[in-house]
Amino acid sequence: MSDQWWFCLRHMAVEPDEGCPNKDRMGPYPTREAAGAALKTAADRNDEWKEGDRAWDGDGDD
Repeated sequence: MSDQWWFCLRHMAVEPDEGCPNKDRMGPYPTREAAGAALKTAADRNDEWKEGDRAWDGDGDD
């Protein structure tokens, strides 16, 4: 069993270490479930970064 999991952007599927080239994947992730949530995790992080940028630029509600 693999210790690392990847999310393949070409096939939109979770893969073990033996899979598509890393240039086509996101990861590695410690579990199959975490790899399956890769797109949501990336979207959530992007939202957090955008909020941080707004706060940094002085555009926040603070």
